[in-house]
Amino acid sequence: MAFANLFEIALGAILVNNFIFSQFLGICPFMGVSKKIDTAMGMGMAVIFVMGVASAVCWPINQLLLNLNLDFMQTVVFILVIASLVQFVEMFLQKAMPALYQALGVYLPLITTNCAVLGVVLQNTQNNYDFIQSVVYGVTGGVGFLLAIVLFASVRERLEFSECPKAFEGFPIALVTAGLMALAFLGFSGLKVF
Repeated sequence: MAFANLFEIALGAILVNNFIFSQFLGICPFMGVSKKIDTAMGMGMAVIFVMGVASAVCWPINQLLLNLNLDFMQTVVFILVIASLVQFVEMFLQKAMPALYQALGVYLPLITTNCAVLGVVLQNTQNNYDFIQSVVYGVTGGVGFLLAIVLFASVRERLEFSECPKAFEGFPIALVTAGLMALAFLGFSGLKVF
């Protein structure tokens, strides 16, 4: 396994093929939890954990069980694994960090249906990644999610105090901002590793 290959996967997941800005997966928690940097950071960390562990758990399940002519069950099995992981994260946050648990609210259980988390495990199988590549892609895909949501939250915090036309106040200016950030991330599309 070449380090360059892992670096290419990581760079691709964080910048070039960012789940939010390039693949448009995980938009619901991205828009819902990005009003404050601290809640965005908490959601990003939870997504990193769930994406990384889901990639590590789903890879052997896919290789040892689903590749035995059970490929049609991938989505169902992967959603069950992700739901179990999110339940674990939710219980941990409720006990260890109750303020963050309250701030994330309904968006924490929505990680179960976050298409970015499901997308990472499905893309691992489509790209035929081995175990290490799958985990790297899962963790760095979560880092890309964290980067996107924290950058967006910092912009949204500043937008609270800026003047904009009445028609753009609130959610519309957030959508325009997200679109402009996606265009900015499009600049990474021609990035080559070596």
